Amino acid sequence: MSKIILTHEVTGLGEPGDVLEVKNGYARNYLFPQGFAVAWTRGGEKQVEQIRAARAARELATIEEAQDIKAKLEAAKVRLAVKTGTGGRLFGSVKTVHIADAVKEAGVAELDKRKIEIPTAIKTTGEYTATVRLRDDINATITLQVISDKKK
Repeated sequence: MSKIILTHEVTGLGEPGDVLEVKNGYARNYLFPQGFAVAWTRGGEKQVEQIRAARAARELATIEEAQDIKAKLEAAKVRLAVKTGTGGRLFGSVKTVHIADAVKEAGVAELDKRKIEIPTAIKTTGEYTATVRLRDDINATITLQVISDKKK
């Protein structure tokens, strides 16, 4: 087992600044090459504190603020205009950065793309849902209307 410090959020594993023990191969073959973690050292304690301070600054300040944003997100239907081909098929797929930009343009809230999860790939026009982790204990569901941006 390897003791590591997460530098980025890894779904199902932890948040930045968490000190964990994972299997050697997982750390060596996935976490380290992707830049999601660094090896734990005695000098790494200072780095852990810096990562946690940065995470606390990025997190939404209060539960009330998170619940207010959750209510706004769940009430709004976010429209996302994308380039499409025949039959409403997209060129590529909708990414979390596209969703974050659409929510910002709708004037609902400014979201971190890393906090958005899309359950299935969005490759055609239609209505979809995505989940946003506002805090560790508060998730919001966004309703997306993916439409073609073709001018008729």
